[in-house]
Amino acid sequence: MTEPGTSRTGEFDAPPLRRLRYFHGQMLGARDFQREQEYYREKLRLRMRSLLGYGVVCGLHVEPVPRDEDDCPPDSAGESAQPEESVEEGGAEPERTRRRAKVKITPGLAVDCDGNEVVVRGGCVIDLWKALPAHERDTDTVWVGIEYAERPVEPTRAVYNDACADTSDCEFGWTEECHRVRVTGCEPPVDERCDTCCTPCGHKVLWLARIDCVDWHEPVRRHQIHMNVRRPFGRHLPTVITGINWIHGHTYTIDEAKALLGTQDEDGGLVVRFSAGVRSDTLRPGVVELQVIEGGSGRNASTWYMGGAFAEPDAEPDPGTDGACDEFTRQFRYRQTTRETLQDGDRVLITVRAAFILDRCCRPVDGTHVGGRVPTIDAEATPSAAHGGCDLPPSGIGPWTSGTGAGGDVFESWFFVKER
Repeated sequence: MTEPGTSRTGEFDAPPLRRLRYFHGQMLGARDFQREQEYYREKLRLRMRSLLGYGVVCGLHVEPVPRDEDDCPPDSAGESAQPEESVEEGGAEPERTRRRAKVKITPGLAVDCDGNEVVVRGGCVIDLWKALPAHERDTDTVWVGIEYAERPVEPTRAVYNDACADTSDCEFGWTEECHRVRVTGCEPPVDERCDTCCTPCGHKVLWLARIDCVDWHEPVRRHQIHMNVRRPFGRHLPTVITGINWIHGHTYTIDEAKALLGTQDEDGGLVVRFSAGVRSDTLRPGVVELQVIEGGSGRNASTWYMGGAFAEPDAEPDPGTDGACDEFTRQFRYRQTTRETLQDGDRVLITVRAAFILDRCCRPVDGTHVGGRVPTIDAEATPSAAHGGCDLPPSGIGPWTSGTGAGGDVFESWFFVKER
């Protein structure tokens, strides 16, 4: 067993907390006050990351920039990510080679995995070509993120020199907490820690968006920006349902319903996809249930349960588990195994008991089907007016998924059946 206050690795990721003790006649120097500041800063960081977690709290949306808008330095901490390219005589870049691939980061707040608060007070426009390291420019897919930074400000002349070291004429009197923008052409690593409280943090950058199909000479379009790569604020990232292969609330013909349920086709069946790998051994009988509510004209109250089973083998193992498809999976397929027939006006109610499906950290899948807006795996098959308003979830970052942040619960969906 591990000792109290330690992680499973046997080490708690926090420095010793030593508080300055005052006494009469004590001689204090700059180092003592700096250590006292660091004591309170470390306490705040420890409380933030241990009790609340880390991620994007609000704002920090990545948006396209009009062609004629000027850019700003990619590094608000005062460091240039890359030197600007040579320009024509007179200072103007030639029109035929001008880089126009720019995005804007909106104001917002985030907390990095060390517990530092990252505040972006004003929108900043980023020239992706200038911010991208030179050795990563052979790509058309880039990731944009921010990280915590500090810079000294307000130089002040010292009253007297340090007796133990050389002191310059002026010293910076304040430290400004700011942020630094990062752009990369290499896919960033994913934080796969199950316990973000005690284990060390290895990913300091908070990634905000992935931008696909970048043309360096053309403005970035909104459909190229994918912000679902960002991490929402919290202790851990819940596994959610990201897609299904039927249209919630849609009306299918009897033949279409049979094909969807895999009644006569062993390759058919209902498919549910997750945001991360779930344990295959938790996909047991009773986790998924198909109930048919009979319709038609007149008074109807008859219901019956349709027999079904999980199809094997799994079609999509979790890539984060080194191909261990027998232990973890990113989706399952559930097909009808009996010969009951559907009738005109029937409704097929699909229930997935997400609280019984565990992810790789043994946490239940957050399965609440909020608003019935989990998209289809083949998004093009979804009618444009299927959901009406609320194209994006309350966070403003799409697409929709299941979940409310509480974990567990039941995923419910249904479709209707008509003769023609």
